Amino acid sequence: MSKAMRIHQGAFGRVALLDMDHALIHHAHPHCHVLIKASGADTQFAVRERCHPLRDDTAVLVNSWEAHSYAHQPGAPGTVILALYIEPGWLGAMQREFTASGNPGFFAHPCGALTPHIRRLADRMTAELLYGDPSAERMEQALFDLMLAIVDRFSDWRSLRGAALSPVTAPTDFRIRRAIRYMGGNLGGEFDAARVAAAAGLSRAHMFRLFQQALSITPALYFNVLRMEAAIGAMAAGRESATAISGRLGFAAPSHFSRFFRNHQGVTPTEYRRVVTLYSQPAAAGA
Repeated sequence: MSKAMRIHQGAFGRVALLDMDHALIHHAHPHCHVLIKASGADTQFAVRERCHPLRDDTAVLVNSWEAHSYAHQPGAPGTVILALYIEPGWLGAMQREFTASGNPGFFAHPCGALTPHIRRLADRMTAELLYGDPSAERMEQALFDLMLAIVDRFSDWRSLRGAALSPVTAPTDFRIRRAIRYMGGNLGGEFDAARVAAAAGLSRAHMFRLFQQALSITPALYFNVLRMEAAIGAMAAGRESATAISGRLGFAAPSHFSRFFRNHQGVTPTEYRRVVTLYSQPAAAGA
């Protein structure tokens, strides 16, 4: 079974070192998402309906809210993956031009070749996670150095300067904004397409069509992202039991919650809580 080795979570988002030997279902994140192999077997992720290799010399690059999955083959050896889930607001606060990391076109290609410099920075980040007990400032600096190199090599941020943030964060259609507000306020139950459509003032078919056009993901997938992020935040905060969080988020049984969490994150909720380090202080000053 896949396991989490270390996870650091804060204003920057999340940085995780995951020993993966189990597939992940089709899912998304509200983050700028980068995957780098730390050790183990070569593997692959499915992004934009194609499988892309994750090797010592490649990175897999996933835009905010872009659907993807871990295409691990049953019985194949495991891979230790350095997974970065970076908040666009934090990246923009560190360097203003990088606010464009919330744009769906930030990474033009879902896979790219690592430079020796990026490989060294990724290895440094892995070592910090494995062997260090870094302060928030040191963690953020190491992470920003790595992201700066990744952004400079792989993103189209220069062409996106001055562009609005991703339509996922601010869709122009007020009916889709209504649907998003309804989903965000009703995470304590299963996804109900008819109710979401009614809240948006649309037929179910029209709502699905407009949602796909505006956000490039389905309403159900968007709802699952909101639910998963709420679960991750609550597990990291440590104020509620996993059973209480499961009930509050509308799961029929804690086992259903555990399966949902593992299928999206690769590990169980209790394992996530066991290894996570939560940084509560605000982001560092801008560069």
